[in-house]
This record gives sequence, structure tokens and C-alpha cells, in this order.
Amino acid sequence: MSEQTGVLFVCLGNICRSPLAEAVFRDLAERDGVAGRFVIESAGTSNYHIGEQPDSRTVETAARRGVRMSHEARQITAEDLDRFDYVVAMDAGNFGRIRKLAGGAERRSELRFLRSFDASAAAVDDLEVPDPYFGGADGFDDVHDMVERACRGLLDHIMTERPL
Repeated sequence: MSEQTGVLFVCLGNICRSPLAEAVFRDLAERDGVAGRFVIESAGTSNYHIGEQPDSRTVETAARRGVRMSHEARQITAEDLDRFDYVVAMDAGNFGRIRKLAGGAERRSELRFLRSFDASAAAVDDLEVPDPYFGGADGFDDVHDMVERACRGLLDHIMTERPL
């Protein structure tokens, strides 16, 4: 990822939160005219949904907000930890699974919680993006709001840390 900054979003199954974050981050980067500076992907820590499309409720929520999603679920690999500059976890469980995957070895990736880039979440020390899978439609809207704020913060952070 020498010329481009690699960002990998990670949740459990890679059908709700992380593909949404991937799509929202890509949309923000496109709107800001900097999409070419990034390689943006997402993955899951489990193998539950490999090859599946995103959850239809996630896709519908994103579409209502003008965000296009095109994704096929995959599982994170140890190689991803050396390939991406940022590996961004949705919650503590997945953060821990990613650290375990790293096996104590020093890796290229900076591992962070997505909401660590959301000032409103960091202020109250609430860094988790809840999994909306078993909830109602409101949960998907709430998650989209969280993801959008945090992705904006992440994009701003990267653009400040790695200016043109």
C-alpha cells in the first residue's frame, strides 16, 4: 500500500457494519475528491457469511442515504494486517480477535476502533458500533449515523496525518 492508504473495516460476519463502513468511507472519499488515494475493503472475523452479499437492511438504509454498496463477504487474514495501513474494528470482541490473529507479531496495520474517530463517542468512552443484525430497522439507522460520523473523522484524520 505504498502509494495508497489501505483501510480495512472489520466486524463479525462482514454483512452489516463493516461493509457499511467500507461503502460510507468510499462515498466520503469520492465526495472529497480523494478516493484514488485509498484502497478500501472490509472483512469479518468469522467465516459465517463468506461469499454473501450485505444484509438487505444495511443496503436499504445506505441507499436511502445515497450510499451505494457492492460487496461480497470475506474473512480477515493475517496477511491483511501487513497489507493495510489501518485495520478498523467495530467492537471489542472483534478488536480482540484481530489482536489474536496478529499473534503478538508487529504488524504494519494500525489497529483502531472505528468510533475512536467519532468525537461524540470518544468523549463518553463508548467506542463500540453495536451489531444491528438481530434488531429492528431503527438499529440500522442508528448504526449508519455512528458509522458516518466516525468515517468522516477517520478520513479527516488520515488526510491530516498523510497530506498530499
